[in-house]
Amino acid sequence: MTSPSEAPGPASSPGTAPQDTPTEGLANLANMGWQILLTMGLATTALGVIALVWPDATLRVLGVLFGVYLLATGVFELAGAFGTHVPRHLRVLHFLTGAFSILLGLICFRGALESILLLALWIGFSWLLRGTTETVAAASAPDMPARGWHVAFGIISALAGIVLIVSPFASIAALLLVVGIMAIVVGLTEVVRALMMRVEVGRLAPAAATQRRPLFHRPHPQH
Repeated sequence: MTSPSEAPGPASSPGTAPQDTPTEGLANLANMGWQILLTMGLATTALGVIALVWPDATLRVLGVLFGVYLLATGVFELAGAFGTHVPRHLRVLHFLTGAFSILLGLICFRGALESILLLALWIGFSWLLRGTTETVAAASAPDMPARGWHVAFGIISALAGIVLIVSPFASIAALLLVVGIMAIVVGLTEVVRALMMRVEVGRLAPAAATQRRPLFHRPHPQH
């Protein structure tokens, strides 16, 4: 007859390492999360400071990146034009779009002024199209939730696009200033959140240590 201590159960070998408890897993995840958030916050703050301190250099870099984006988009569009499962009318559209994107990308590499001008016009036309579409959609749908906000946002987006198209250089400089300030605010907010998460990790660590299982189990006394 066996004693209650010898009841069948999961046996633990002396050499096996203890498994992590849920508290330990949460602490490890939070520890990695605050480090990632802190790195992103510092990087975002640094980008905002660079945009405010060196706006001309930042605009030149943005122009080059925009040119690279246009070239990559054009290459993918041309590759899609020669796909085997693409209809003929879509092939023509892909080919024209890809060729036009590559042409604009090459123009961006001619100089900083051309790239900044194309970037401002690109953003301006996209805002104008989006604002006009949203305004028309909200105006033609009386039952749309928050219809007034959609109409207001669409009108503001369309007006901002018109301003960028009419005065591209001054508008893109002002937009860069706003983006730099927003990047600094967002980056500092992420840094504060990361430090708050670090405090919470410090509170979880003692709880994880108290719930940690011993490596070796004492044998039960035999009866």
